[in-house]
Amino acid sequence: MTLANQINEDIKTAMKAKAQAELRALRAVKAAFLLAQTEKNAKELDDNRAIQIIQKLLKQREESVKIYETQNRIDLAQIEKEEISVLKKYMPKQMEEAEIKTYLQALIQKNLASGMKDMGRIMGIASKELAGKTDNKIVANLVRQLLNH
Repeated sequence: MTLANQINEDIKTAMKAKAQAELRALRAVKAAFLLAQTEKNAKELDDNRAIQIIQKLLKQREESVKIYETQNRIDLAQIEKEEISVLKKYMPKQMEEAEIKTYLQALIQKNLASGMKDMGRIMGIASKELAGKTDNKIVANLVRQLLNH
């Protein structure tokens, strides 16, 4: 079952259970999926693309939580946190920094990367292969570290 189909099934389940937080989050995901499918030059919505969309929604909610907390709007921050916990269920297991570093070292060796001039190439490969498993900022920092040595 694809991730999009799983979301649709979980929406039905959440409706029956009257789980408002889940329903809000899943409807937002479904809306984002539909939007992605109707974009000009849209690619097929496979699981990798779906994970990227959910990852984007997660980042938006995390930023909102920070803003709400600085403005002392704990009620709104709580709503966002509930949705974050629902969205995280659909993300693949996040990699530890040590795992990422080991993976990147092997990738750099395999592709014979020797300096910062190769960062774009390595980042392109790593972003595709690690999609949803880690934050690209962490990957970029580690690649920069490894290529500078």
